[in-house]
Amino acid sequence: MGHPAQKLATYADLLALPPAVKGEILDGVLYTQPRPRFRHARAASFLEHGIFGPYDQGIRGPGGWWILVEPGIELPGTPEVSPDLAGWRRERMSEPPEDEAIKVVPDWVCEILSPSTRNYDQRIKKAFYAKHGVAFLWIVDPDARIITASRLENGLWLEIGVFGAEEPMRVAPFEAIEIDLSDLWEKPKNETSL
Repeated sequence: MGHPAQKLATYADLLALPPAVKGEILDGVLYTQPRPRFRHARAASFLEHGIFGPYDQGIRGPGGWWILVEPGIELPGTPEVSPDLAGWRRERMSEPPEDEAIKVVPDWVCEILSPSTRNYDQRIKKAFYAKHGVAFLWIVDPDARIITASRLENGLWLEIGVFGAEEPMRVAPFEAIEIDLSDLWEKPKNETSL
């Protein structure tokens, strides 16, 4: 006796999620997790700030990229995937869509691990990005205080660098700039007023 076919998740399933839940549909399967918390969001902001000016705006860097935080991307069989950070070379996506999902595979994605996303990001999303041909993947691990950078080669991830708290990071696809990671791992200092 056969098993009934599983219903593929749709964009309507995402819209039905409660506000505190983030969802993505990869290859027809709905995955949910809590919205990012402070440390996760701060890491995304830190990296976006370091890359956006030189690569998206061309300020003290080569330009030529679109850099976005949690963009809505629609790929075959996937009405919504939203990396923590993503980038596209402008030669591949010269005119981004204004009010609809991006349908071009990113050239680079960055995922920031948290207790609720660690397994999902490393097992499910990493394989998904390889399957769809994302060229570069950075995985940020705030607990270990490292960033692992990988490049896709023949459908497999090749590690091209691991960077810790005390060393500057210069790695593809953003090797034209150096990112000082020491501030990424620092706890924010509480300001007191007199």
